Amino acid sequence: MGTTVAPDRSRLRVLVVEDDDTIGRHLEAGLRSNGYAPTWSRTGASALTEAVRTPYNAVLLDLGLPDLDGVELARALRTRYPDLLIVILTARTDDIDVIAGLDAGADDYLVKPFSLTVLLARLRAHLRRRTGTAPARPLRLGDLVVDAGARRCSLHGIDVPLRPKEFELLALLGRHAGQAVSRETLMAEVWDENWFGSTKTLDVTMASLRRRLTETAQTVPRPAHLPRITTLRGHGYRLER
Repeated sequence: MGTTVAPDRSRLRVLVVEDDDTIGRHLEAGLRSNGYAPTWSRTGASALTEAVRTPYNAVLLDLGLPDLDGVELARALRTRYPDLLIVILTARTDDIDVIAGLDAGADDYLVKPFSLTVLLARLRAHLRRRTGTAPARPLRLGDLVVDAGARRCSLHGIDVPLRPKEFELLALLGRHAGQAVSRETLMAEVWDENWFGSTKTLDVTMASLRRRLTETAQTVPRPAHLPRITTLRGHGYRLER
């Protein structure tokens, strides 16, 4: 049985994109004292320059930047770096702002003010899952093949461009094909075992996953059989066999 390996945090680089001096200094000092290697950018433009110059494991991204829209910056980073962990930091409490950030490609979010302890727990959970041992055998779900070892999803040989959380959500449902999986289980396994608060991130990710599967099916040269994901109101989801 495979063993999950804890990430070596001394080698994990975190890009902090925050224009508030107090918050930026607090995050930089807190990350460094907990073994990470942080870099602090005060603008979106400098963050893009840093991301090109240095490979980062994670980005903590404030949505309210002085020069660039944080949502657009998240989208640009996700396009360039598909496997980058992006956590948005926002003082905006409207659902539409959070949903826009998640739909742009962010993996998680925290609403200000938040504690450093919670932020560090989220980082550990996300990064641990990205370094775990993957199942050896690809899952075959209809005409869809989900290869966790290669982190590749394909339909009739054509890659489905899934974001990290979309892939993990599909893989988890696929491993439990035909079974009901609760929202709590999905949040614990794909996001954070200590998750609390709204689960709207799950709904946004599910909607995006369904859309990407459908769009890819329309591009393949012959009819494709996609697994159907059923919404179980008040409970969770089930991927049909």
